[in-house]
Amino acid sequence: MLDIQLASFSEFLQLETTPDKRNNEGLFRVFKENFPITDTRNIFVLEFLDYFLDPPRYTIDECIDRGLTYSVPLKAKLRLSCNDEEHIDFETIVQDVFLGNIPYMTPRGTFVINGAERVVVSQLHRSPGVFFGQSTHPNGTKIYSARVIPFKVHGWSLRQISIM
Repeated sequence: MLDIQLASFSEFLQLETTPDKRNNEGLFRVFKENFPITDTRNIFVLEFLDYFLDPPRYTIDECIDRGLTYSVPLKAKLRLSCNDEEHIDFETIVQDVFLGNIPYMTPRGTFVINGAERVVVSQLHRSPGVFFGQSTHPNGTKIYSARVIPFKVHGWSLRQISIM
């Protein structure tokens, strides 16, 4: 279970991947979906080039002792350019911009939030309703089933039509 948490977080950040080889997923995808940003007259364009994380300021133990969140600074390399010929004097700016601190997973697969170690527990949530399914028995007969998922959390009901 620990490996799943660590691998998922690593895939989200893609820190081991060079920027030019990052997949369109996780944090990289969030940036790509929200950039470029333009002003209302489409004169200035803010483009996302890359992101990186600086090392944490405090160790895990220091965060627990001080009641802090174990986090890392998130920075993005952004480019501001101008599409308007009237702004001849404008020079394109490429700069690393601090966006904020994001919680960072410990080697144990936990997060330290305000000094308390927390675990993310994935939970399956089914939408209420009736869902019908069909499968095939090894003898070739079709098996039909209906799954009723109630609005309240009292349990599920599964009905199957038996083979005759």
